[in-house]
Amino acid sequence: MSATTSESDPAWAPVPGVTGPVARTARRPLDDESFALLIGAVAFVVCAIVAVFVFWGREVPIDGRQSLGDFTAIAGAVAAALSFALSRLRPRPDSEGSAPHATATRFWWIDLVALSAAYGTIALLGWIGVATILNHSFLGATVFATPAVVLAAAATALSAYLAFVSGAGLSPRHLSLVLAVFLVVGMVTAMLSSADPQWWQMNLSALGITHDISALTFNLTLIVSGVIVTTIARFGTASLPAWTTTERRRRAVVRAFFILLGVLLACVGIFPVDRFFLLHNTVATGMCVAFAVLVIGLPWLVPTMPTAFTVLGFVYVGVIIVLSLLFAAGIYNLTAVELVSALLIFSWIILFLRNVQNVPHRRDEQTARRS
Repeated sequence: MSATTSESDPAWAPVPGVTGPVARTARRPLDDESFALLIGAVAFVVCAIVAVFVFWGREVPIDGRQSLGDFTAIAGAVAAALSFALSRLRPRPDSEGSAPHATATRFWWIDLVALSAAYGTIALLGWIGVATILNHSFLGATVFATPAVVLAAAATALSAYLAFVSGAGLSPRHLSLVLAVFLVVGMVTAMLSSADPQWWQMNLSALGITHDISALTFNLTLIVSGVIVTTIARFGTASLPAWTTTERRRRAVVRAFFILLGVLLACVGIFPVDRFFLLHNTVATGMCVAFAVLVIGLPWLVPTMPTAFTVLGFVYVGVIIVLSLLFAAGIYNLTAVELVSALLIFSWIILFLRNVQNVPHRRDEQTARRS
């Protein structure tokens, strides 16, 4: 790049004292941001054109069938999924000439499809939840065609922009945020849209047995969350030490338990409790058991994990056991036990993703001691 180009375009100006691949890496966030804005603009135009044909000549309800909320949710989901996939498929200057690792190549397409579906589902459930809240706030209100087109296009553009930006900077910590947001959005949407206001008197799984959008939302949240956890099994454990055969085996065991947690969680949504009572309860109980075994075995599997996090895991397991005993004694109902247990398990997974990147490698420790 010439000096003239650098002076005329500050966005591409090199960082003082930095050259080569590092300089290209320093410029890449600007490239991603500009590209994300372009993707959002394209999504706005495309959605606006489609919305004109869908909404023109009529007043649109905020929520329900053939409503502004449904159209925005579907358009936002498609835009978010495609934008995330594009952010991962887009070539990156700092990766030119580097050969991908064999393991990464084997799982790459699975990760791409799973996370694209997750981002699309987050947008879908998020806009459905917003529409539900607005519908309760503006009872009986409808939206004219022109503002409906603008609102739908703006929401779709925002979904595309956020998905691209998030995908461009994907990391285990980003995955923890995606999982947290997805679970909150999915569960709150299922609760808000439930046709039975007394669902909580039975159990949490009662949200998945109604014949409305609540059941679809609840079960879809569990299934996609399970897919995200299985994806986390590779991304989240990639930074664990693997210099020796023992360390590689331990990392494989941690990955296997995360995959098991994800599969069991997805099965909870695949097999609703009203049609598969025994199987549903079996996989739900198995998920709690797998979590407890993983937490108890973590000091041996990852000895360098921060002590505070290891102790926190034991506290979580103890709380779940105490809640189960209180339920058996008739003090707590099943919904309270399930909600708290689910919160503890998923918060532990999220904290694991945020702590695992700080796990020191044994070879790094030896190098530091020698120096």
